Amino acid sequence: MDLPIISNTSSSPATGGCASRGCGSAPDALSHLPDHIRAKVADHPCYSEEAHHYFARMHVAVAPACNIQCNYCNRKYDCANESRPGVVSELLTPEQAVKKTLAVAAAIPQMSVLGIAGPGDPLANPERTFATFRALSEQAPDIRLCVSTNGLDLPRHADEIARHNIDHVTITINCLDPKIGAQIYPWIYWNHRRIRGEAAAAILIEQQQKGLEMLTERGILVKVNSVMIPGVNDEHLKEVSRVVKAKGAFLHNVMPLIAEAEHGTYYGIMGQRSPTAAELQALQDACAGDMAMMRHCRQCRADAVGMLGEDRGAEFTLDKLDHMEVDYDAALSRRKETRQGILQQLEARRHTRPSLLAAANDAASPARPTHDGPRPALMAVATSGQNLVNQHFGHAREFLVYEVSAQGARLIGPRKTDLYCVGGESCGDEGEGGASADSILARTIAALKGCEAVLCARIGFEPWERLEAAGILPNGEHAMEAIEESLLAVYQEMLASGRLRDMTGQKRA
Repeated sequence: MDLPIISNTSSSPATGGCASRGCGSAPDALSHLPDHIRAKVADHPCYSEEAHHYFARMHVAVAPACNIQCNYCNRKYDCANESRPGVVSELLTPEQAVKKTLAVAAAIPQMSVLGIAGPGDPLANPERTFATFRALSEQAPDIRLCVSTNGLDLPRHADEIARHNIDHVTITINCLDPKIGAQIYPWIYWNHRRIRGEAAAAILIEQQQKGLEMLTERGILVKVNSVMIPGVNDEHLKEVSRVVKAKGAFLHNVMPLIAEAEHGTYYGIMGQRSPTAAELQALQDACAGDMAMMRHCRQCRADAVGMLGEDRGAEFTLDKLDHMEVDYDAALSRRKETRQGILQQLEARRHTRPSLLAAANDAASPARPTHDGPRPALMAVATSGQNLVNQHFGHAREFLVYEVSAQGARLIGPRKTDLYCVGGESCGDEGEGGASADSILARTIAALKGCEAVLCARIGFEPWERLEAAGILPNGEHAMEAIEESLLAVYQEMLASGRLRDMTGQKRA
């Protein structure tokens, strides 16, 4: 079956988004896993980097209360203009959540995962959370169920999680040292009282580690999210990664702190800086080892709907659901056919990848000195899904950045930006939100710092010239082509042109 092209418009038959406070892993990082584990993540966009190009997820916001306070969190309700954890536009009852899930799954056949991630902590709202999961297990058994938690109440609910066939759990673990924890968590609410400081952090850490062990003993896949906070836990996260891997965590997602002052968080108000893209990559690489690292996380809203990097939640608000006719049973066969077609295509790509890399190595070999190979290059891609270079430069709200070499293309992560072009045939006529197109373009080029090329479906004259002036090669020659093949083709062209003649292996600043 040929897969539909996923456009970046609301009329698209498919979608965009991520589930929970983080997301996935590279295709090769999963090759060592047993078949039954790989089957669990093959269609999970938050646990598989490969799947996130094709499958969608959604979150339902049924859990308003939280049992801890984090210095990087400010839960916002009725907020449609922010995309970060803890933010929702509508709080749902379990019944409303089930109705919304069935409507989304019927309209978006690529939707494979339902997660509960807030806006508070799902396990601080156990009645609402498990009522939602029970109903969905009965009415939509083909949808994978996930939960994201801070871990404080995880041990007391581990058995119930297992009973409901929730086989993917994300725990946010930011530290193992109570002294560091006291700088991140002002308080926890534990056994009917508020506890502060290092004592609070020590309880939270103990419960998180106990919960992790209990889940892995029950065969549940655990992803650990960690927020990188420069000067607080950045170096410490290497130890966190080592310990959670030893205890059976499947995936580690090191995410950057979001600390803009306008979000109203303690860290934002106090001026705590976020890490740079280079700092985040260096820490992720240091944590990697032979544990799968998630690189494609979008730090999604608690009510996100669609493919990662795109949100279609506005199409499924409660008032619109009242006017929708949903026949989930009729949609089920289409969902199964779509899923099977995608998985078959992914399997075919795995078989063609070795020959693709062999061709790249052949192209690189004439330029390879005896002591070293050509250096890698960072490249950015504008994509709206389907693992294709299929988005206009000016329509991108984010770019996926890859490190490309003769050994392949390794996803480094997404870099967010503002919408540069809001219509018309060429970019740059007008910007979004009242900002000038010129200022948005300047911020976009700053976000692409370190990249040597940017691949997109189309690009206007003004951004082309500005990118070239910044030392970034614009490329619109691979529209609607597969991302890795396109990146390797551009890499080969850069080798042939002498652009990668520097053999030091150092990344550009």
